[in-house]
Amino acid sequence: MEIPTLRTDRLTLRPFDAGDALPLYHILRQDGILRYFPTTVGPSLDRVEALVERQLAHWQEHGLGWWAVQPDDQPELVGWNGLQHLPETDEVEIGYLLSRDFWGMGLATEGARAGLRFGFQTVGLETIIGLVHPENARSAHVLEKLGMTCTGPAGYFEMDVVRYEIGVGDWVRGIRESDDG
Repeated sequence: MEIPTLRTDRLTLRPFDAGDALPLYHILRQDGILRYFPTTVGPSLDRVEALVERQLAHWQEHGLGWWAVQPDDQPELVGWNGLQHLPETDEVEIGYLLSRDFWGMGLATEGARAGLRFGFQTVGLETIIGLVHPENARSAHVLEKLGMTCTGPAGYFEMDVVRYEIGVGDWVRGIRESDDG
């Protein structure tokens, strides 16, 4: 499968390539970047290289995955954004991680909107979920801006999280409402 490249107003969501491993390694080692993840210590460069390869394989297996996020005015990636199949529950999760330098600009929401559109319109998903650490208010706010509904506490990845979801019908209604506004 050829991994699509998506463009938004300010971002290019593109397939990962081997050259993305080093910039992603540096992002994942930023102070506090993994604070709300199951593993809070940044991985080694070898593990980041393997992560990039796994994402490329994930696309081939599931027809969806993470994109490298590159703002239009930047020469290299600043994080990832996209859809992940969760084999334990047979669900698809929207997720995102950006370098600290790009927090608070609305880029996670912008990229995730494109990911939802791809999941519903191209892949044909019926439901997409979002998972956040209970203390990660900023990430929860992104999911809420996407129109996702909190379904309550849950356990994923051997940790307590708050689960959100959006169905295709609610997503379409949200698109229509934003077009009317």
